[in-house]
Amino acid sequence: MNAYIDGQRAPVLDEVTARDLRVTGTIPEELEGRWLRNGPNPRSEVDPATHHWFLGDGMVHGVRIRGGRAEWYRNRWVRSARLAAEMGAEPPTGRAFGDRDFSPNTSVGGFAGKTWALVEAGTTPMSLTYELDTIGYDGFGDTLPGGFTAHPKHDPATGELHGICYAYPDNPDRLQHVVVGGDGRVSSVTEVPVDGMPMVHDMSLTGNYALLYDLPVCLDIEMAMGGSPFPFAWNNDHPARVGLLPRGGTADQVIWCEVPRCYVFHPVNAYDTADGSVVVDLCRYDRMFDNDRLGPAGDSTPSLARWVLNPATRSVAETVIDDRPHEFPTHDPRVGTRRHQYAYTASGLDLGPTTRINVETGEVVTHDHGPGRFGAEPLLIPRDGSTDEGDGWLLVCVNDRSGGPAELVVIDALDMEEPPIAQIHLPQRVPDGFHGNWVPDSSVPPGS
Repeated sequence: MNAYIDGQRAPVLDEVTARDLRVTGTIPEELEGRWLRNGPNPRSEVDPATHHWFLGDGMVHGVRIRGGRAEWYRNRWVRSARLAAEMGAEPPTGRAFGDRDFSPNTSVGGFAGKTWALVEAGTTPMSLTYELDTIGYDGFGDTLPGGFTAHPKHDPATGELHGICYAYPDNPDRLQHVVVGGDGRVSSVTEVPVDGMPMVHDMSLTGNYALLYDLPVCLDIEMAMGGSPFPFAWNNDHPARVGLLPRGGTADQVIWCEVPRCYVFHPVNAYDTADGSVVVDLCRYDRMFDNDRLGPAGDSTPSLARWVLNPATRSVAETVIDDRPHEFPTHDPRVGTRRHQYAYTASGLDLGPTTRINVETGEVVTHDHGPGRFGAEPLLIPRDGSTDEGDGWLLVCVNDRSGGPAELVVIDALDMEEPPIAQIHLPQRVPDGFHGNWVPDSSVPPGS
């Protein structure tokens, strides 16, 4: 048995299009755009003894909302050349870095007027139509020199995307800080030498720094030589550190700070302080890919912690904000790179209620989705006309453990303990997956 292809994570078998979805309650009229989510969904049978969760074919799910209506739901495989051939479909246009034949399966979002499916470790982003059909590999107008990341950070002040990228097996000795301008073209690339080829899933961004997470999940040579398709594992001998790369700086200016031995998939947000420190809130695991080599759920549970990095002493002070399980953290997009008050999370990889944590006071507010039901990654959409952090709508995909159809629920983020103001009934289950975004039509219009 493999927990990453069974039960709530089991793949769905069909691409579905459903129109005029049934809605219980009232969708706010101001919401106009698409809720998008990507995750691994193997189309063909895989070997349960060896299949790694992170390697399933990408499948994007989406709901288009406009005028208080849920106009459609679609789910589409992200078609690599192999997958397109299996499905009798047109192959993707363009060319992936390193000629990788991989279906980006980790995140999806909109930027510079396009919809992108994303994954880490060296694969080129895949552009999609507004209706989520595959177009092709697109390295930001052929300006991307390598692979990209599943977790670029958007700077609201500059309109840029920042990503920390690595490429297995092409560049085993470096990370790349890639900046994509608002025109959708790469504006700068800074290479930073590292040892051991760490798995760098995410990054953080402040007004002054790009943060590089060099933590003890690294390339395992024996696994790689043995043909493992996912040869990354816990390395107890690899130092745990975070690099502060000055924005616009060079590799020799990186300030490396020793941090607790742990692994971090997902930070919440980061910001600079008046005394020169850097504050970052994050979901941290004591160990990762040590006993469980097929996915992230079998070694430890993630708690929510705060690191205060001191560039002068190259050290960190850690505080546990909440020791219950927290994963898939998000924040109000208006406070990116600036001081934040709230983090929104799912209840770890086992999933459960949706939670809002006041990271300054420790106050925890939860939204219980009901018996046997669980919420995935929450997304906050600011309320029109509001400037207050946290004033908006939470979109959460909710499934039940019996395998019934999913719902996309709309929760008033200021009144989270109350029932959803709208429940959009989807035609099928949405497997536990990874990441998505709310993409307003003002960012990526219909027909793009």
